[in-house]
Amino acid sequence: MAEVQTNTQSGEMSQRFIEFVMMQAQNAALFLGQIPNPQTGKGEVNLELAKMFIDQLAMIQEKTRGNLTNEETAVLRNTLSNLQMAFVEVSRQAREGTNEPDAAPESPEAEADEPAASPSAEKAEPPATPQAESESRKKFTKSYGA
Repeated sequence: MAEVQTNTQSGEMSQRFIEFVMMQAQNAALFLGQIPNPQTGKGEVNLELAKMFIDQLAMIQEKTRGNLTNEETAVLRNTLSNLQMAFVEVSRQAREGTNEPDAAPESPEAEADEPAASPSAEKAEPPATPQAESESRKKFTKSYGA
């Protein structure tokens, strides 16, 4: 009987953990402008707050390493990598397009990695999405590396 109760509790804890990860991801997506603000109905970008939520998920990933189920690990890893890619894209758009006040603190860090890639080539060939994604991953790894 105790074994059945432990499995039920473990399943509930796993579900709660995944819900927690998804809530953190939803908050990050809100501040990346991917989800409209419920009050205004418009997407608003705040890179500083988005980075905070992404960093929290990265910290959770590091602190729980080896203690998660395969499903929990996969959800956390995929969610974190998707948010990191979105962060890179939004910060690049903010840097190239409108300079929003919230994007200003992130610009120097992101620009430090920019000379490694050729920005003129990216602007000349926008349809080359797979190449741009691989470059974004490399850039993001540099800024979030441990």
